Amino acid sequence: MSQEVSVDDRMNKLVSLCKRRGFVFQSSEIYGGLKSCYDYGPLGVELKRNVTDNWWRSMVHEREDVVGLDASIIMHPDVWKASGHLDGFSDPLVECMDCHVRFRADKAPRMEPGTEVTFRDAKKKKVTAPVLDRGYVCSDCGSPRLSEERAFNLMFSTHLGPVASEENTVYLRPETAQAMFVNFLNVQQSYRLKIPFGIAQVGKSFRNEITVRHFIFRSCEFEQMEMEFFVEPGSDDEWFEYWKKARLQWYVDLGIDPSNLRLRPHEKDELAHYAKGCSDVEYRFPWGWDELEGIANRTDYDLRKHQEASGKKLEIIDPNREDPNTGKRPFRYLPYVIEPAAGATRAVLAFLLDAYDEEPPSETRKDGRVVLRLHPRVAPIKAAVLPLIKKDENLTARARAIVKEFWGHGINSFYDEKDSIGRRYARQDEAGTPFCLTVDGQTLEEETVTIRYRDDMRQERIEVSQAVDIVRKKVMES
Repeated sequence: MSQEVSVDDRMNKLVSLCKRRGFVFQSSEIYGGLKSCYDYGPLGVELKRNVTDNWWRSMVHEREDVVGLDASIIMHPDVWKASGHLDGFSDPLVECMDCHVRFRADKAPRMEPGTEVTFRDAKKKKVTAPVLDRGYVCSDCGSPRLSEERAFNLMFSTHLGPVASEENTVYLRPETAQAMFVNFLNVQQSYRLKIPFGIAQVGKSFRNEITVRHFIFRSCEFEQMEMEFFVEPGSDDEWFEYWKKARLQWYVDLGIDPSNLRLRPHEKDELAHYAKGCSDVEYRFPWGWDELEGIANRTDYDLRKHQEASGKKLEIIDPNREDPNTGKRPFRYLPYVIEPAAGATRAVLAFLLDAYDEEPPSETRKDGRVVLRLHPRVAPIKAAVLPLIKKDENLTARARAIVKEFWGHGINSFYDEKDSIGRRYARQDEAGTPFCLTVDGQTLEEETVTIRYRDDMRQERIEVSQAVDIVRKKVMES
């Protein structure tokens, strides 16, 4: 039986495991690290790749109506002017006048105005002061003495060309979505697509966040998995409902406990100015419910804005239909857009947290064990091949040959001969490897190996010739 891990400990233990086993490292760690920047190690890069590959498979490869795009990170600055990012993509920034921490005002702790609060000032002395009319206090020290709010634009700017000037200013994209809107006609015409259809993209985005916290949950450089699904106006409500259900189910199908997921519709005062409706897929993180993915009905806002700014018609023209308003042919319209937008790095964190488990000591395992119960399709390593005795050259040679056979079939596997077999099992449990194959003397005599299953530690004997097919089948069917 698993034992409960406290909310406070869960995140700390996971961060420790991520470094120990090579999932995630602090960027530039030998120089003291760079806040909000992370490097994905050997296991982390495989996990993230598996998450995005599974998303791509379900969104693109298994559908006739969605195609892919890989757009430039740097786009013409007029794109961001038209989309509203240049003028309106900002958060309300405040600064604590005591500890000088800067944070988003809309995320600060709320208290009743006039409430007396005690906190430590800049000289670490205890003082008491009332909460001001704005009704919030510092998220770090609790002080109600805060600066006035000011808008803080989240886009990173840089310069294109050898001379830094205002004319050469460009921006790192804060989202992948806009490239799909400006390439709408290119994709539609080159691929001869008919409405409804979608354009999908996986890629890096950059936001100069005021507050970065919770490990890789919120960082300045992150990876997104977004799809813009273009539909005829009037059918948008139906497609909105479809994509909400489909996207929630994707996380369940990849092993996340349904009780840790919910679909939360936005209230009217939460909706973005362009949205007719929006719902978030939320995960129960250690700090509470928070967003994994947003599914939004963006109407025709984006295409209309880019059409107006560029002067390029982005309409769909149907020569066989009459315009319902004028009765004339052809029927011209700007599609509505349903957008499922997921954070790949947030998804990685959710998969890790949901998979993390600790088993208490038992008669067979005095120290208990830590295990990542990752779904086999997202697990970084599918199978580990372990020779029982390191010094036996025949065993190690046979084990390496089995590993190469797995590689030849596109199944990521791992060879390990260091330490006792128990310690090697423990390392693979922490890496989330679902299957371990032990090569021993019987292997050389009968061409069989022992396969050990991560979750229940059950073991059985299988033919070496069937090992690849057994693992592949269990990965795909689980």
